Amino acid sequence: MKKLFLFLSVGTLCYGTSCASKKEEVEEQVKLLVTSPLLTDTTVTKEYVAQIHAYQHIELRALEKGYLQKIFVDEGQVVKQGQPMFQITPLIYNADLQKSQAEANYVGIEYKNTKSLADSNIVSPNELALSKAKFDKAKADVSLAQTHLQFTSIKAPFTGIMDHFQGRLGSLVDEGDLLTTLSDNSKMWVYFNVPEAEYLAYKAQAKADNIVNVKLLMANNEVFPLPGKVQTIEADFNNETGNIAFRATFPNPNGLLRNGETGSILMTTPLNHALIIPQKASFEVLEKRYVYVVDAKNIVHQREITVGSEMPDLYVIKSGLAAGDKILLEGIRKVKDGDKISYTFESMKKVLPTLKVYSE
Repeated sequence: MKKLFLFLSVGTLCYGTSCASKKEEVEEQVKLLVTSPLLTDTTVTKEYVAQIHAYQHIELRALEKGYLQKIFVDEGQVVKQGQPMFQITPLIYNADLQKSQAEANYVGIEYKNTKSLADSNIVSPNELALSKAKFDKAKADVSLAQTHLQFTSIKAPFTGIMDHFQGRLGSLVDEGDLLTTLSDNSKMWVYFNVPEAEYLAYKAQAKADNIVNVKLLMANNEVFPLPGKVQTIEADFNNETGNIAFRATFPNPNGLLRNGETGSILMTTPLNHALIIPQKASFEVLEKRYVYVVDAKNIVHQREITVGSEMPDLYVIKSGLAAGDKILLEGIRKVKDGDKISYTFESMKKVLPTLKVYSE
């Protein structure tokens, strides 16, 4: 019985050893895909949250107190410059104008009589000067009354789109009450904030190209068909965020953009001698990003990298890799630091068309 048991044990050991050997052979036959970083000139597109404002956007307020007698326009309507919009009851201001004109006529007659007497040396020059001052004051009162009367009629200061009404027909409005807002949407000002490092890169590009064109990604994830131009940069950085505000101007001939919309600015900047790798060749550990580098003995080593910029499916490497390094492209979750692998090498130019970020 003891001999039989020993024989079985040896047989079992041999069988186990044979299985392990076959398993190792199968594992050795699995080849992983390896590539190298690509050194090239390229462009990178940065995305910035933006706020869209009309080129001109103002509040229309009542300049005089009274009842809202007439409304000549409708909400959402396009109005032309100089077109009447609101009429506040002008009765009191009409009466003030008539009164001022009557007083001016009376004082004017007095002035003419005094001037005739002064020409005949009947009255002194001082009395003539006093009469002239009264006449000038009366004419000024007429001009003031005319101005108040004109303020009862509110006209469009520029061509634009009406917003909703804040006052209704027949309602009593006081001086300074908001009636509506008016927007000139023929072109739009789009504001966005840029970090300091990217601002410096922009200034270098703007110096070379004189002006930088940008695109607008709208809220529906579609790109606005017309490009914009960065024309204004604020004077100071925000000390709390480290950002500086840019303003891009977009033509808006079809009126698609409206005041108050949101979107994202897409700014494309050139990168010379950029070192790029596929995003899926990297992995993250404790908020740090790594790749597996394959050495001359086919052993993989975990190496930390610093990402400078991000593009679709690609990273631009700031530090941690060189153009001649070999990095593991597929199977990064199947190996660990120090493993020896068998691999197939393909250049970045060959794998670029098939790159997609995915989970293994």
